[in-house]
Amino acid sequence: MSIYQLSDEQIAQYHRDGYLIVSKLFSSEEIDRLYQVAIDDTAISQHSYDLNDQSGKKTKLALWFTPGNDMYGLLTRSERIVQSVNKLLDSSSPVCHFHSKLMQKEPLVGGAWEWHQDYGYWYKNEFLFPDQMFSVMVAITEATKENGCLQVIKGSHKMGRVEHGFAGEQVGASQRYVDLALKTMELIYVELKPGDALFFHSNLLHRSEANLSENARWSLISCYNRQDNVPYNESSTSCITPLETVPDEALLTWQVAGITDQTDFLNKENDVSLT
Repeated sequence: MSIYQLSDEQIAQYHRDGYLIVSKLFSSEEIDRLYQVAIDDTAISQHSYDLNDQSGKKTKLALWFTPGNDMYGLLTRSERIVQSVNKLLDSSSPVCHFHSKLMQKEPLVGGAWEWHQDYGYWYKNEFLFPDQMFSVMVAITEATKENGCLQVIKGSHKMGRVEHGFAGEQVGASQRYVDLALKTMELIYVELKPGDALFFHSNLLHRSEANLSENARWSLISCYNRQDNVPYNESSTSCITPLETVPDEALLTWQVAGITDQTDFLNKENDVSLT
């Protein structure tokens, strides 16, 4: 099976806009298998925690550091993703995995995410090089305006890090700079079909509305880092451990199930970005 390759045009678009949408990066069969594992995954449900937005609505997430031989780890370590990550990140040291999270924005109750940059959080982990970090969000269910899809400010990664403070239980970007960015740059609603992927820079401003629809919005977000971007306030070594890729066909051919209780999940009270 040939490895998916980003085009020069896609690479240029990412650096210009701060994000890149790749349609149908994963097949419906692969996503169906992932979704069935996710909805039956007791370890995920036991280690999920809620974060309140400013209105008190809750978004549920589970976050872990080391990708294993479960369905989520196979996606995170798949050649099509890791090779793409390697082409988009600054520097040339090995690609590593910072953390992954399963986002579960449930119908009618799923809360909003305030405007923020991921590096607004990761700065507290004392990573020094934001160009060597980004996230890949894979849609497990359809993401639409109605169910609270991601919104991004096109090109805002070029602003650098802006100040962040608390908004509800979340950490949000300075509203003054968000307002200035929206005067200058374009707001994009990132509507995705299951299997589509969004690659986005650690300094890209993004948010999402509450899910007021009757359809759940589930996504898997994996965050990557270069090995030489060493953090000085992070106990997990996953972010400086080179990833071992797996062949793309593993998602359909390997006999694996959900994540295990032995996985290094993040506990809410240990999240340095919330302190």
